[in-house]
Amino acid sequence: MKKILGFALFIGFVQTISGQANFSRKDSLQGGLRPERTAYDVLRYDLNITINPKEKSITGYNDITFKTVERTSTIQVDLFENMQVDSIIYQNKKLNYSREFNAVFINFPNPIQKETTEKSIRFYYSGKPTIARHAPWDGGFVFKQDNNGKDWIGVAVQGTGASLWYPVKDTQTDEPDYGATIKVAVPNGLMNISNGRFLGSEDLKNGYTRWDWEVKNPINTYDVTVNVGDYVLLHENYKGLDLDYYVLRDNEAKAKIHFEEVKPMMDCFQSKFGEYPFKSDGYKLVETSYLGMEHQSAVAYGNKYLKGYLGSDLSGTGVGLSFDFIIIHETGHEWFGNSITSKDIADMWIHEGFTQYSEIVYVECQQGYEKAMTYTNGLKKNVKNDRPIIGNYGVNNEGSGDMYPKGALLLNTLRHVINDDVKWWKLLLDYANTFKHQIIDSETVIAYFNKESGQNLTPIFNHYLQKTTIPKLELKTVKGKLAARWSNVNDNFTMPIELTYQNKTFRIQPKSTWTTTKVKVKNITEVAPKLNQFYIEYKLL
Repeated sequence: MKKILGFALFIGFVQTISGQANFSRKDSLQGGLRPERTAYDVLRYDLNITINPKEKSITGYNDITFKTVERTSTIQVDLFENMQVDSIIYQNKKLNYSREFNAVFINFPNPIQKETTEKSIRFYYSGKPTIARHAPWDGGFVFKQDNNGKDWIGVAVQGTGASLWYPVKDTQTDEPDYGATIKVAVPNGLMNISNGRFLGSEDLKNGYTRWDWEVKNPINTYDVTVNVGDYVLLHENYKGLDLDYYVLRDNEAKAKIHFEEVKPMMDCFQSKFGEYPFKSDGYKLVETSYLGMEHQSAVAYGNKYLKGYLGSDLSGTGVGLSFDFIIIHETGHEWFGNSITSKDIADMWIHEGFTQYSEIVYVECQQGYEKAMTYTNGLKKNVKNDRPIIGNYGVNNEGSGDMYPKGALLLNTLRHVINDDVKWWKLLLDYANTFKHQIIDSETVIAYFNKESGQNLTPIFNHYLQKTTIPKLELKTVKGKLAARWSNVNDNFTMPIELTYQNKTFRIQPKSTWTTTKVKVKNITEVAPKLNQFYIEYKLL
């Protein structure tokens, strides 16, 4: 598995498990860690399946290579209960198993000792996987046809679980150390595009051709993908990185022009976040019938060759129409989500907040700081403050969708709290490199930012991640001097803020109690915080 990093719980950060009683046994089986999961470490997946478009079915097997880290007689592998377990083979013998919801508990005839040599089971299965009603927002397969009547198939399962369509240890805490092979047979005349490098294809002489792919790097299980269609390949090597675009045949000319945006994006992201983290697996955009998904090294693209988000601007500022949202956002996930992964989906802000922030970074690379701040400020309208960004741990529960805009606004706020762009960009680059190909949690992120910034940012992180209120800056004058405090916050909350007064800029450090500064103010209405730099509310008293 990827190394899971976590710092000891430190003062001020509490992992709140609110409403735990509302979750079921099924939720804990999918989201929790118990001995049947933690006793073994997946080393490799070798998936070999056939997809039948007419029946909308899958048959095949997954070879799961693993080693034990604790002595065990039973391991948990996951497969949705609507899919059939045909047999599970170990050392040429069938294993006994039991099922509870989506969990398959596999029993070995004799206990496997701790740290024994590599073992492998072959898990045969079949069935009709769940079909998504509105991918990628609900998990499942998408069976459609292109404009020429050719089958066009994809899958997106983030949050729902990869076990929707193949047997897998369905937790973000464990990724196969040595990658995976994905071998998919589809009807002749169609191609399958999966993650990693293309190994070759084979006509099976039964009306199907198998397409073989190999991933060298660890991979999130929800990132493993299939894309079946009548594709053509556009290929080039850009500064040592292979760029492959698989697009529907009718869109070849359009894609050649539109996907040129990948080059400046890669220049920007590699300068700010470090080298593309899956260079050995290459980079692909694969056209899909659904909007998009960050499938590692095979990014799903369905934005219809439009700027913005299907031609609209999520920021409402006009800046969002200057780039293709899906190309930029989903590729940003290669660093934040695919390379750096949260060990529990309750911490998915580590994926989505940083990735929405990567959009801001791209705007700044292309158009400068002011345009980036305009775009950032426009994202505020998308924050609902309905519930905390961090979800409930151990029960496969994500936090609020605010993890996207509010997570990005938190990072923009932290940049201006640190107030040193040289330090900020170094911190962000070092963060991406330090935790490259690793699995982390919120505690790890906060501790790292504290250490590298030299500041105690814990109260700020905690408020934006755990609360549904926005810090409110209250300002008044006391005997001709500016007084300030934060409201809607915990008692230990403190955060510097930059203000303007009569064309002058200055910083103060309010707390949750009134503090009178040395700044002389004649007219309080002329005092204003820099709202494009900080996600706050304010009130003049």
